[in-house]
Amino acid sequence: MAVDRAQVEAVIETIRPRLQADGGDIALIDVSDDGGVTVQLQGACRGCPMAQLTLASQVECVLKEKVPGVTHIIPA
Repeated sequence: MAVDRAQVEAVIETIRPRLQADGGDIALIDVSDDGGVTVQLQGACRGCPMAQLTLASQVECVLKEKVPGVTHIIPA
């Protein structure tokens, strides 16, 4: 099942304020046919030691919950 890029973008917009509150941001790079979503953390989040936790807890979990077909996150 193809992942709807517009849905992914809409969910990322709901996540973005949390990241911006800490001086960071997130960019959607790609959505693949196999359910992979490539994102890039930016700003303060880019070099943060907690970046992997942020991707797992705040990005991957929310995307999997809200967007049918999302299977994993790929950091860019």
